[in-house]
This record gives sequence, structure tokens and C-alpha cells, in this order.
Amino acid sequence: MRKTMKNKEKALINVSKKTFIQVTLLLLILMTGAIVLTYVVPRGQFGVFEDGTVNYLDYKMLDGGSGINIIKGIFAPFLVFASGDGLTLIMLCLFLLVISASFQVMNDAGGINALIGYVSEKFKERKYLLVITVSFVFMCFGAFLGLFEEMLTMLPIVTALCVLVGFDSFTGFLISIIACGFGFASAITNPFTVILASEIIKTNPMENIWYRFVIFAVMFLLLLGFVFLYIRKIKKDPTASLTYAHDLKIKENVSSAATSSPVDTKKTRIVYTVFLLLSLVIIIVASSLPFLRGYTVVILLAYFLIFGIAAGLICTGNVKGVFKSFLKGLTGALPTLVFIALASSVKFIFEEGGIMPTVVHAINEFSFGKNIFVVALVIYAVVLVLEFFISSSTAKAILVMGIFSVASVGLTKQMSVLLYTFADGYTNVLFPTSPVLLISLSMIELDYFKWVKKSLPLFLINLALVVGFIILGIVIGY
Repeated sequence: MRKTMKNKEKALINVSKKTFIQVTLLLLILMTGAIVLTYVVPRGQFGVFEDGTVNYLDYKMLDGGSGINIIKGIFAPFLVFASGDGLTLIMLCLFLLVISASFQVMNDAGGINALIGYVSEKFKERKYLLVITVSFVFMCFGAFLGLFEEMLTMLPIVTALCVLVGFDSFTGFLISIIACGFGFASAITNPFTVILASEIIKTNPMENIWYRFVIFAVMFLLLLGFVFLYIRKIKKDPTASLTYAHDLKIKENVSSAATSSPVDTKKTRIVYTVFLLLSLVIIIVASSLPFLRGYTVVILLAYFLIFGIAAGLICTGNVKGVFKSFLKGLTGALPTLVFIALASSVKFIFEEGGIMPTVVHAINEFSFGKNIFVVALVIYAVVLVLEFFISSSTAKAILVMGIFSVASVGLTKQMSVLLYTFADGYTNVLFPTSPVLLISLSMIELDYFKWVKKSLPLFLINLALVVGFIILGIVIGY
């Protein structure tokens, strides 16, 4: 049967004008601050070993020429794509565009409604079990496989499912993206943090792994408590939902789908079930195999580009409609590319201004001769600052753990890795320099500042627990 594609005015991923202006202004302020700092903080340079690797103990301050070239600073959002991080950023942008377009096709073809309608019926009487299960699965994805950006593919499904079972899109955001971010930080075998950092510092990542399991369990309970408190609030007053207006659109889409022309719902459900399950298999396999790990996003990009269109054609047989939906999804995601460019330019400015080595050297200098607890907490705080400017876990691991591998700070190697994972992960879902966070918020049409205000209690408790685990770890000799 040839199906008429739904032609809604707005794309599935739709950044409101208010959100776009607010986030853009915030990132421009950060860019300006980064430019100013390059004129305040002295420039520095590390030496290089014979094999070409950086010698973090060989630091020298550079004379003259302080500050980034002002033209480079202004055009950083464009120049960053020609930098060493350029290829990664380009792939992230393409990934976002293709994912957005594929899910737009899935939505317009009735795939989202077919899937969430079926699952919501199955969990109609077990809604809280659904929340617990989904949260646990996503935390495991982050903790064991180091997945984060890839989970953007699941966000539209989880949010729509939560709306249909009586919760809201914000709940879906919490139990998918935030759960994955918490798992990424509560790292157990995360290849991008625990494994990589352990390899750099030459320690066994499996040693004392039980402590990381304890951390995972505590953080999982913390997140669940936050989710259930929020759910209780919106059950008393549905209009208190942070995504109330957005959820009305989802319910309207479901309602219009139910009254539209008859379609083969079972066929659509089967096609998109296979489509999503295969994407999960690809994520798990590619992330688990070392020779494929660096190409996970590329593989997913190709998969969603080819099979996202193919699935829509199989379900509808409407070539024109599928490609029209695909184009609508692409254009809907374009504003988020501005966020990626601006957020990434902050690191570019620091590197071009030559002040990153000075910051790293200051960390190294501070560590010597201080109380071990103070050293640990200061190192944690400094890596948090670096996280604001360098969201890449791999880049920070090489930078930070390279220092730990040559500096004697009085901490065990396992504790050094733990400090790094703590500082690297949780703020991925808090700092405005995290592209995944900004993209996720745009997908559920939630203002960044509202997210910060709402999540502040969660992250304050999280911070207290992190500090507690750091102190306890030192006391027990972790």
C-alpha cells in the first residue's frame, strides 16, 4: 500500500528562537572570555621526547606575543573545523544531521507511533518498571561501553514512549541521555576513560574494580530518586512539566496518526524494530572491538543514512514523501550546528593562544608537597575546569593522564584514574560546552537555563558524593 506521508509544519528536532538566541549568546560570552584569557595567562610550551611524545615535565614559558590573533579568535567557530579536531567535529555534525533526518522519516512514516504505541500498551500497568529498566540499560551503555553521543539516536523513541505511558519528554531525557552520562562518569570498563587512562598511566583497569561498582550503584540510586521525585510532581500537576508544550505536540501527532488513512501498523512496527535493534547491535559491536571503536560514529552515520531512507520506503512506498521528510529533518537540525561550532571554538582559542601548557604546568607544580586530600580535590577541580574547555574524553585522557604518568602526586594510579573519570563525565550533561547536551535539550525543546536550574540539586548531591568517594578511596587505599 502506498502511504501518504504526514506533512507537519515543524521538524521533529526543532530549536525554538528563544533557546537558540540564549544558548548562542552564552557561548559567545564564553568565546569572548577565552579570548581575553589568552592575553592574561602567560603562554607556555612543553618539550618533546625523541619519539615525538610530549614531555610534560619539560615546560618553559614563552616570551612575547601573548594573546590569540584577534582575527583567529573572532573566526574560531569556522577555523576550528580546519584544526586537529576538525574531522571529529565534521563527523559529529554530519551524524547529527543524518540522525535527525532519519528520525524525521521514521516519525512521518508512522514508525515512532507504531513502536511507542505497542510498548506503551505492554507497560501500561508497569510504568515505573519501565523507568527503572531503561535507566539501568542506558547507564550500563555509558559505564561499560563508553557510549554517549550515539545515544542521541534513542532519545526521540524514549521521550515519546514516556509521554504515552503518562510521564513526559523530560523524564525520557533523564532516563536516557542523563542516565548514559551518569554511567559514562561512573565508569566501570568505559574504554574512553577507564581503559585509556589506565593504559596511559600503566595500571591494571580491573584492579579494585569493586569500588567502581559501588559508585555505579550509588549514582544509579541518586538518579532514580531524582527521576521519581520529578514524576511525582508532574503527576500532581501535569502543567508543571518542563516540556508540557512539547509533549502536547507529541500527543497531537499520535492522535492524528490514529485518525489518518489506514496503514499496515504491524509491518511498520516490525521494520522499525529491526532497524533500531540493528543500530544497537552496531553500537555495541563497534564500541567493543578496538579496531572499530574509533569508527563507531562513522559506521552509524552510514547505517542511518542508507537504512533510514530504506525503512521509510519499505513502510510507505512513497519516494517523494520520504525524501521530503529527510530534507525537513536535515534543516530542523541546522541550528544545533551553530552550538557545536561555538562550543568547540573555546578549546581552539585556548590552544591557539598557547595557554593550555601553562594551565597544565600549574597543576603539576601545585601537586608537590601538599596534603594528599587537598591534592586530590584540587586535581579533581582543575580537571573539571579543563572539561569545560575540552569535552573530548580521549584528548583529556592523553593530556591529564600523561601528567599523572610522570608526576609523583602521592596518589595511587587507580585513584588518579578515578579522579579523571569523575571530573570528565558528570559535567557532560551540565556544561554548555557539551554539544550532546545542547542537542538533546533542543530535541525536547527545553531551555538550557531551565535545565541548569532544575538539575542543580541533583548535581550538588552528586558533587558531595564524588568528594566523599574521593576521600573514602584515599582512606581505604584504593
